[in-house]
Amino acid sequence: MPMTNAIRPRRALAATLILTALFIASPGARASAVTGDASYSFTPSKICAIQWRDGPLQVRRLIRCAARYYGVNPDKAVTIAHRESMFDPDAYNAWSCAKGIYQHLCRYWPGRAYDYGFKGWSAFNARANIIVTMKMVRRYGWAPWS
Repeated sequence: MPMTNAIRPRRALAATLILTALFIASPGARASAVTGDASYSFTPSKICAIQWRDGPLQVRRLIRCAARYYGVNPDKAVTIAHRESMFDPDAYNAWSCAKGIYQHLCRYWPGRAYDYGFKGWSAFNARANIIVTMKMVRRYGWAPWS
């Protein structure tokens, strides 16, 4: 049966109402609507489900995965992590108070973690350190590490 012109607007309205209800019901969608940033519509800790605690090889895999996810050069991300910490999540520089894979300075880490979706997470958590770094690099480039 061909669709009449009277039915088309009703279906379009019904589809719009359903999509609106789904959008409102999604907590991530509300967060992204409020913040204007789509990066808050998911849990960053779920990206690249690689067990980084299993050693340097897994840390390197996590770096490559996160770099690709955020559109960062994976080779450069791995090279810088190797120079900063040799892929050791527990790396700590007492002189500068730099921590973790990418050696975030103690005074900057809480704000960076908050800004990029890891409020309250430790810089020694490799997943948080790597994803915060990839988000920073996507926005600002590698300048903070040069």
